[in-house]
Amino acid sequence: MKKAKILVVDDDMDVITMLEQILSKEGYEVISAFNKKEGIELALAEKPDVAIIDVMMTTHYEGFEMAREFVDNPSLKGIPTLIETSIEVLMTTKPSVQAMAREFRNDPNYKELQVILIRDIVTGNSGIDYRAEDGRSVWVPVDGFVRKPVDRSRVLPEIERLLAKKQPMNV
Repeated sequence: MKKAKILVVDDDMDVITMLEQILSKEGYEVISAFNKKEGIELALAEKPDVAIIDVMMTTHYEGFEMAREFVDNPSLKGIPTLIETSIEVLMTTKPSVQAMAREFRNDPNYKELQVILIRDIVTGNSGIDYRAEDGRSVWVPVDGFVRKPVDRSRVLPEIERLLAKKQPMNV
């Protein structure tokens, strides 16, 4: 059985190297890019099975913008995305993580946060609510998060979970 192709987009060569080592050792094919532009071009050309995207690259929210591109571009829409971050992920048990993020935005304890990362622990639904430069709140659905610093015990189960979702069920 052919192992999956994983796209890693990060401006830190050390992180790319670490992920390449972890994933290659498990038999995955790894392709990498250093920014959103290179990552989009590579994703369109190579059609990876999963993309791991860093948040801060050329710009502060470049990874979020790239994840949005994976949602909006019909040629990229089916590629699951993991956001690589050191930002704390808020957990919920509500399947509508976007609605939950909106509730957090209205909570005085969370209202001023520039970025809210949220995940439903039951369904795995995940997303990002961040404030754009113009102050508006932007929602980006993603497939999960990988905590920095990258650890094989965290990244491999996430990749396996996403690949299992993509596989047709045996009947």
